[in-house]
Amino acid sequence: MELYEELTARGLIAQVTDENEIKTMINSGKAVFYIGFDCTADSLTAGHFMALTLMKRLQMAGNRPIVLIGGGTTMIGDPSGRTDMRRMLTKEDIDHNAECFRKQMERFIEFGEGKAMMVNNADWLLDMNYVSMLREVGACFSVNNMLRAECYKQRMERGLSFLEFNYMIMQSYDFYHLYKTYGCNMQFGGNDQWSNMLGGTELIRKKLGKDAHCMTITLLTDSQGNKMGKTAGNAVWLDPQKTSPFEFYQYWRNVADADVMKCIRMLTFIPLDKISEMDSWKDERINSAKEILAYELTKLVHGEDEADKARDAAKALFSGGGSSESMPTTELSDENFIDGKIGIIDLLCLSGLAPSRGEARRLIMQGGVLADEEKIGSIDVSFGEDSFKDGLVIKKGKKTYHRFIIG
Repeated sequence: MELYEELTARGLIAQVTDENEIKTMINSGKAVFYIGFDCTADSLTAGHFMALTLMKRLQMAGNRPIVLIGGGTTMIGDPSGRTDMRRMLTKEDIDHNAECFRKQMERFIEFGEGKAMMVNNADWLLDMNYVSMLREVGACFSVNNMLRAECYKQRMERGLSFLEFNYMIMQSYDFYHLYKTYGCNMQFGGNDQWSNMLGGTELIRKKLGKDAHCMTITLLTDSQGNKMGKTAGNAVWLDPQKTSPFEFYQYWRNVADADVMKCIRMLTFIPLDKISEMDSWKDERINSAKEILAYELTKLVHGEDEADKARDAAKALFSGGGSSESMPTTELSDENFIDGKIGIIDLLCLSGLAPSRGEARRLIMQGGVLADEEKIGSIDVSFGEDSFKDGLVIKKGKKTYHRFIIG
């Protein structure tokens, strides 16, 4: 099976322009493609997985990735799927975040001469003259067509700033600039970006002629991808300082039964014939599929050693084997204790297992908190320093563990 057919079989492709040409270029390794990343944080999340693994698949087949850092567009903010304006970042913040992204991406793709490259649209967007931009690019866009785009329609009732209204034009200009400067002939993005991305294809053809070889592909990330990377309202980061390898493993180990095979097909590099065999797995074997998914993705991000540790720690916990040093851990100091004791509510809040004392009380009263596998029956339970000698494991619900030790 050739690469484009494999991408389709894995359920990755949502919409395309010029499918026959796209298929030919990808399968022959002649695509120079870009995927954009707006640097709103100093770490990628699990929600970026589809883009990262896609770049890896395409590069392995001889195609060249361009990672476009949105240093300019991050300063505007994409209104797609948002209910309010994005927080403004400084140039220094964006540059720092971009460097963090690159280090994490190096686990997936290879940068270097003739290989993957990283560029920042701040280099061409921030110095553009406003009137020149309007004359060169604005004249190619119909306001009527823009307002019909889904990314704008969903914000019209709540309010759409003129700043955000320019995002489509800026993103379209990115493709135009990359096409002229680097020979970039293809753009990938989430299916919710379809309108924005078509703007780039149309701009190139209006400026350079309808025969210009520029193509657009969107991935199924508007629904499935938006679910990835979020758990209990928090992001699942690729940075091990933000989400430990154990927490990362546990996130994928606990995906819904209905999503596990979809995630394996889309995100892992397990051959499709093996995945087809797994499609018939049911009941207890679904848990085996989840373990495979969790292990493969943890290995991709954190390496084989950390994936082994996370898997072993999870097995020890589920088999009643007690705590593990690979588990997310909070070190307590003398300052955390009052008269030699610390309350369960304080532990839940210190570890982030509960975002507030009120939520901690609710969890306890609903019977959702255990300490070393013993259910906590009262919000007044407290622990002396001796309880932490070998580490105390607090369990929230069925799947979330946290270990406490005295530093």
